[in-house]
Amino acid sequence: MAFVLTFAVACKKSTTPPPQNITPDIAAPDTIVDCHYSFDEAIKGSKAPDSILSELKLIDVTYYSFDGEIHRGQLLLNEKIAGEVAEVFKFILESKFPVAKVIPVVKYKWDDTKSMNDNNSYSFCYRNVGYSKHARGIAVDINPQQNPVRWNKEFRAIRTDKPRGAVYDPSKPGTFYPEHPVVLKFTEKGFFWGRNFSRNDDDHHFEK
Repeated sequence: MAFVLTFAVACKKSTTPPPQNITPDIAAPDTIVDCHYSFDEAIKGSKAPDSILSELKLIDVTYYSFDGEIHRGQLLLNEKIAGEVAEVFKFILESKFPVAKVIPVVKYKWDDTKSMNDNNSYSFCYRNVGYSKHARGIAVDINPQQNPVRWNKEFRAIRTDKPRGAVYDPSKPGTFYPEHPVVLKFTEKGFFWGRNFSRNDDDHHFEK
């Protein structure tokens, strides 16, 4: 039996055709659908200019969640990395690496902090345009609760680790560490891992 979670921001079946499911769907009858937006629903309310919105692609991704069941969510991301990210998620599915949920940030009214607090994985969010790769959808965050942003000692007086209260424990499922197979898969495809930033350990973050 499939369970469909509905949200206030049109997380429901659309009358428009669904996005192409790049990731092969296994056990489709038992897949739990975390979200099913149309493209227009996924970008609703974004302040991004049309030049950026025109670069975006909405794809389905399939993954095991922490309940041990197969779930389907969606990533809104730059079309330039859509194929590569779909391949990584195929690897994540085959590896049974648990992912809490994958829902476009429109559900959280474009609030990155709320998305992180809900342990949501996502790509596009038009924010911090000067430096954030999320503003163009060329970065992906996965399991922020297991892989929080941890600022180096010299910055902790002015910066806060996020999500608030999250504790990094590499022995726990869903957590990245150096030489983790998913980290290696991303880096194999040319992504930069946030653990290697100079000012913080941003373990949930992968960018091109």
